[in-house]
Amino acid sequence: MTYCVSMLLDAGMVFLSDSRTNAGVDHINTFRKMSIFQRPGERVLVLMSSGNLAITQQLVSMLRETMASQDARENLWSVPNMFEAARHVGETLREVFRRDAEALQNFGIDFTAALILGGQIGKEQPRLFHIYAAGNFIEATPDTPYFQIGESKYGKPIIDRVVKRHTSLDEAAKLALISMDSTIRSNLSVGVPLDLAIIKTDELQISSHLSIDAKNEYFAMIRNRWSEALGHAFDELPNPDWLGRGDELP
Repeated sequence: MTYCVSMLLDAGMVFLSDSRTNAGVDHINTFRKMSIFQRPGERVLVLMSSGNLAITQQLVSMLRETMASQDARENLWSVPNMFEAARHVGETLREVFRRDAEALQNFGIDFTAALILGGQIGKEQPRLFHIYAAGNFIEATPDTPYFQIGESKYGKPIIDRVVKRHTSLDEAAKLALISMDSTIRSNLSVGVPLDLAIIKTDELQISSHLSIDAKNEYFAMIRNRWSEALGHAFDELPNPDWLGRGDELP
């Protein structure tokens, strides 16, 4: 299983992904789910993936091979804007489907993949997209400035309550880590190490890219203090005054 989250803010973008894959309780491995494509000063893109690892790895390999080729084919270096980048990634995912979907189906395996693509090209504003297995996609808006893929339900409530377009990058990174901690605590198939990447608006390069493992002091502090804060908040809430009255239902 996977959990990836990204936020599109006035100040830039935050991306966070875990790296655990699970094929049963006895077969857990670590694979990075974040890929970075950048030419500093020209463009910077971050792609995160969830779903069938063989499918998403093949997708990233095809994207990189096309970028490295000397022919005139469209690629992530040549697309003029982020919309066309999302369209290109979606079309590449469809090509993977055309190659492998029938064979997977013959073995009873579904074609599963979900992607988050975000970044900035040239003078265009940063943009964020959620790309589905069919290759179609939606774009983040001021009302919904974030996307999640994978095991998203545990980390969603805190983001819904806090994130705004004016949220700072530091606050968004903290928020993403709390969201990830909530997911890790509730689902053993999501785990460290984590990849955290930050893009500042108009810098056209990765501002920060960190690998966070279980020994990371800040993440450990976040986990402990957030758990304590939730416990204190729960204790301070009044108990319902209608319990124990013995009132009968009509």
